[in-house]
Amino acid sequence: MNKKGLAILMRTRMRPSDSTKLTLSPLTNEVNQMAQNSQPNRSNPRVSQLQGNKNLNASSNTEREYELVRESMHSAISMNKAEVLDSVLNDFSEGYSSLNHENRRRLLLLLAKEYDLNRAQVRELIKQYLGLEVPSGLGENAESSTGVEDEPLLSAFYRIERNLRHALKPVYEVLFERLNTHPGGLKFLTVLRADILSILAEENIASLRALDSYLKEKLSTWLSPAALELHQITWDDPASLLEKIVAYEAVHPISNLIDLKRRLGVGRRCFGYLHPAIPGEPLIFIEVALLKDVAQSIKEVLWDDPPIPEFEATCALFYSISSTQPGLSGINLGKFLIKRVITLVKREMPHISTFATLSPIPGFMQWLLSKLASQSKLAEAEDVSQSSVDSSGSAFWENILEPEEEKALMDLSEGVATGKNGMEVMLNLLNSTNYEWTNSAELLSALRSPLIRLCARYLLQEKKRGKALDSVANFHLQNGAMVERINWMADRSEKGLRQSGGLMVNYVYRLENIEEYAQSYFSKGHINASADLHRLVKVICCA
Repeated sequence: MNKKGLAILMRTRMRPSDSTKLTLSPLTNEVNQMAQNSQPNRSNPRVSQLQGNKNLNASSNTEREYELVRESMHSAISMNKAEVLDSVLNDFSEGYSSLNHENRRRLLLLLAKEYDLNRAQVRELIKQYLGLEVPSGLGENAESSTGVEDEPLLSAFYRIERNLRHALKPVYEVLFERLNTHPGGLKFLTVLRADILSILAEENIASLRALDSYLKEKLSTWLSPAALELHQITWDDPASLLEKIVAYEAVHPISNLIDLKRRLGVGRRCFGYLHPAIPGEPLIFIEVALLKDVAQSIKEVLWDDPPIPEFEATCALFYSISSTQPGLSGINLGKFLIKRVITLVKREMPHISTFATLSPIPGFMQWLLSKLASQSKLAEAEDVSQSSVDSSGSAFWENILEPEEEKALMDLSEGVATGKNGMEVMLNLLNSTNYEWTNSAELLSALRSPLIRLCARYLLQEKKRGKALDSVANFHLQNGAMVERINWMADRSEKGLRQSGGLMVNYVYRLENIEEYAQSYFSKGHINASADLHRLVKVICCA
């Protein structure tokens, strides 16, 4: 093994420490609990007193640490001396990183509430603004519709508007702006936001939500495509960069160094977005396979050995896209990354004519099992007949299986799975923890039609706030892709079976339609899909 391989192997034995997580691991909690339960001999007053003093001192030190970080945060916001500001920002970021979960929470809530905007000042300025007399003829173009005599009044409008814009900026903006220009500050801000998101996942706090929204907006501006560098990641890159690719690969884990080298070698590409303020660490990266045709299973991508000659490839397949920073959640860097990669690949390899994905469907099984469980309960409660439903049945009940699918499942249910109807049989089969159904040709045959058809329904019709319910579908659709094909047993890994019953989907990026499709999805929630998929859900194709 060469030095680079050894370095990567040693560095990736443990995933990079995630300082963004506020909660302790179950193992840590268990160890702490054991420590609490195994206190020294309580019958010895001296030992008990020493232990109490130790706990008191620890609590006192923790509180002192919090106060020091709070003071450094206040100084970082309020002081204007440039020569000491860097030192204060260092004290704040380093001190914050040493705080425990509860004190981080306290500090962020303090920042959100005590350093918010001055609403009394905003209200007063609004009153002044509303009290101004509007010059006659003041329209959309103030310069052309008012005379010289109105200039003083217009000046009053402009002055209050300027003051109002300033007053509407929260005080914590100063901290964000200063950290952004401070070495290591941008990376620290992503950690700060990851902590905010972690707290918001447990508590819906309005002031903290406003803080998150403001920081997210700032990060979106600072991480605009113009500020990012598109870098092709190769085996020649430093081991420190490659170990991050191994550690942060979120879709298809990299199994060993041979696997990593293959993904960066002939017939493969890996591109990442880097920012000058966070050197050596991709914010997001995408893996690409150069193929003859659009792959129908992940095995074609990950175990294609040897790959075809690159000059024979006609398809660039995106098979994995991973973000490395939890604090950038909701900031769609992937949209710009995909578009830039398409442009780059097209320029370097004109013979590539198809740009597609082989994507997981992470929410499908959760939706399907929930649907099957609820409909089975309704069927039992209403005593609905398997063959027909009269008008007196529950308005919420529907047999999501076609008659031939129902019959196929019931015919195979004896000795395999119990159930009063096809939905219950299907639910019991899919709920098996060891996925026995994947080892039976008969069960695979019976499940194929309903799983593919219901997956098409899930991708094209199930929505949340007017957008696709599936997170990966929503990501590609808002980027301008269309849903092309659902692939049967495309990922038979434990994760693939658990998330989507082994199904994967191809999204296709048609260069001439990307902007049109993205706009129709954004404005109307319209999902563009192939005619085959539309027929599966009995929707007339509008292509």
